[in-house]
Amino acid sequence: MIRLTGPVLMVGLTGGIGSGKSAVSARLAERGAVVIDADRIAREVVAPGSAGLAEIVAAFGDRVLDADGALDRAALGAVVFGDEVARRRLEAITHPRVRARTAELAAAAPSDAVVVNDVPLLVEVGLAPTYHLVVVVQTAVATRLERLERDRGMPRAEAERRIAAQADDARRRAAADVVLSNDGALDELHAAVDALWRDRLLPYERNVRAGRAARPERVLLTEPDPTWPQQYARLAARIRHAVAPADLRVDHIGSTAVPGLAAKDVIDIQVTVSSLDEADGPLAERLARAGFPRLPGDWWDSPRPAGSGRWAKRFHGSADPGRPAYLHLRVADSPGWRYALLMRDHLRADPDQRAAYLLLKRELAASAPDSGAYATAKDPWFDEEHLRAEEWAAQTGWRP
Repeated sequence: MIRLTGPVLMVGLTGGIGSGKSAVSARLAERGAVVIDADRIAREVVAPGSAGLAEIVAAFGDRVLDADGALDRAALGAVVFGDEVARRRLEAITHPRVRARTAELAAAAPSDAVVVNDVPLLVEVGLAPTYHLVVVVQTAVATRLERLERDRGMPRAEAERRIAAQADDARRRAAADVVLSNDGALDELHAAVDALWRDRLLPYERNVRAGRAARPERVLLTEPDPTWPQQYARLAARIRHAVAPADLRVDHIGSTAVPGLAAKDVIDIQVTVSSLDEADGPLAERLARAGFPRLPGDWWDSPRPAGSGRWAKRFHGSADPGRPAYLHLRVADSPGWRYALLMRDHLRADPDQRAAYLLLKRELAASAPDSGAYATAKDPWFDEEHLRAEEWAAQTGWRP
């Protein structure tokens, strides 16, 4: 895995064979990105005279070498294809070397760089959570087959086999923060890459370097988005990677966690800590490096019932302007921690209260578009809803 060791923005770029990923990589390099090509590094670490090649020969014999003593990739492929044990043995030799070289190149990048890691099998080997952002280039299979035959002279059957051996489009989309379609002209692809660079990558990099979250100022309700849980899952995986080896509970909370509920397009996430001291320790820096800096100031949840004392928490936000998110770091079993889970589950279970809350949200969004005023205006409704939720919890035996 790639471990984020500094504030430099790390972007993972991937796409199936023949998708046009190289065109995206080249365009990002023209814009100013530092591109690290995993395929090039994979060749470098097994070049003639390298320790990597020596270890491969020790493992698989001289049959994987060509007449000049270089690695014969076709011969090696014949050895490991269909042999899970052999493949894993090869990966144990090459992957650590590729990771080490990648980290070395990333560490050498300028402090304000956008580092793009071009990794063909990023999804297949589970690297998505190790990046601040994952970009997937997607192209119709028919177009990819045509390009492989026309541009690379690859036989149709071989092209089909290569495509089938990789992750399918659905799996790549699930890992993608950004999907770039490459079914049109090259100019269209370049325009999409330029917009991504200008509107998302550059401001994201500036936010990460400054330790600044991207926060929407106005309340804009959007219709329910069925991909909100999937977007949460990507963020949660990134958070878990950032805080490892700590194994913290991470939950999707708030309106985007309730199916069918219109909401601000902001993903709310609860991270469970053992104490606020833990939240204030190295954990805060790890989250900031992963793109979730702490918001300045002191933060509390509104107590239920009112007047019962403030519920302290720590508050982080996403630095990604294209995917606003808030992280609420709350102590396990504390009132605020329990309340966030109770209200989510009650609204999921009670369609009438969900409808009532939706009506209130629409009215307040129209009359109090400022985020602070909007949140405060909901307090009276939540004071009453909390009592109903507690009754529901007692009746159903709910536990957080």
